[in-house]
Amino acid sequence: MPDAKRQQQAAPPRFEELLARAQALVPALRERAAEAEELRRLPDATIAELHASGLFRMLQPARVGGSELPFRALFELTAVVGQGCGSTAWVLANLAAHHWLLGMWHPEAQEEIWGESADSLISSALIFARGRARRVPGGYRLSGRWPFSSGIDASTWNMFGAVVSDEETGQNEARMFLLPASDYKIIDTWQVIGLAGTGSKDVEVSDVYVPAYRTLSTERIRGGPNRGSELNPGSLYRLPAVSLFGFAIAGVSLGIARGAIAHFTETTRTRLSAYTGRNIADFTNIQVHLAEAAALADAAEAIALRDCDEAMRITEAGIVPSLEQRARYKRDGAFAATLCTRAVDLLFSASGGGAIYARNPIQRAFRDVHAANAHYNLNWDVNGAIYGRVALGLPPDAPL
Repeated sequence: MPDAKRQQQAAPPRFEELLARAQALVPALRERAAEAEELRRLPDATIAELHASGLFRMLQPARVGGSELPFRALFELTAVVGQGCGSTAWVLANLAAHHWLLGMWHPEAQEEIWGESADSLISSALIFARGRARRVPGGYRLSGRWPFSSGIDASTWNMFGAVVSDEETGQNEARMFLLPASDYKIIDTWQVIGLAGTGSKDVEVSDVYVPAYRTLSTERIRGGPNRGSELNPGSLYRLPAVSLFGFAIAGVSLGIARGAIAHFTETTRTRLSAYTGRNIADFTNIQVHLAEAAALADAAEAIALRDCDEAMRITEAGIVPSLEQRARYKRDGAFAATLCTRAVDLLFSASGGGAIYARNPIQRAFRDVHAANAHYNLNWDVNGAIYGRVALGLPPDAPL
């Protein structure tokens, strides 16, 4: 973007302004949650509001008009949005994180996308085992079919993960590929019971040429300088992205839990038992369930923000977080989400038979938080085992 044009634009919103805008969106998102489920994607009005708020661009480099906030902002702001609609928070978390990731790519790739429009949205399909690529002169040829491409309907680009095999050495490399919407096919498979509004459909690529500058090895985003450092020297773009991504989506789990806590608290104050006529708020077990759910959510937030701040502090000092620290980030992102899932489970149980009615937001929170926890980066067994292996002196058996 030319400097003169950039200078004419208003300064990007800082955290406090984005926080206020996110909070202002919550009531409308809550009202629109059922519509998002029915559409199986975010309503156009929601996408427009997220654009207008600047939330999509919270981690985008300042040089192209983004807010370039500290990484913790992604966790905090998606947690606010998630109080209104888990699906909206999930799409926001992913698409905002992709602006962050693009800041680590070759300058030519950044210019191709942001030069066309700094508001361009990039979805992703980063299950590497589902894609295959081979080297050709000037780049690669990519093929595959991937599930779970969240927010793909609103995106004009997609970030694919695939395995590149070297026939001479027999070694495999995990690499990412950027393709415009014209180069892939969307397959509508998204018939699900949780996070239904995310539109996380399958996507297919059939032997498409991808120039080398629109590819990036995952080795280059595990912390420290990368292909984008010349343009984006800030610490944000030198973080270990592979290890921290769990926090990008764990904020969604926190938002869902906090939304459920708020709804449960408000409705329980005046709710009477169908069997005894007593005020439910007087039941000690209800009080304890609410207390535990709130404590679990607060603990999840504290764990996540501690690690986000530590990673930024270490990176600002010019140091790449150690293997042990990166394993802990994987562990804590999944654990934070697990705590939030436990919080929602407690409230669902405490709500009794009323929880199963479609009109009760608690049932949607229950479905959405479990869907979020199914993600590889939030799965406790997967990420707990990674930490355990490293702590016991074994190789992580997973990319860190």
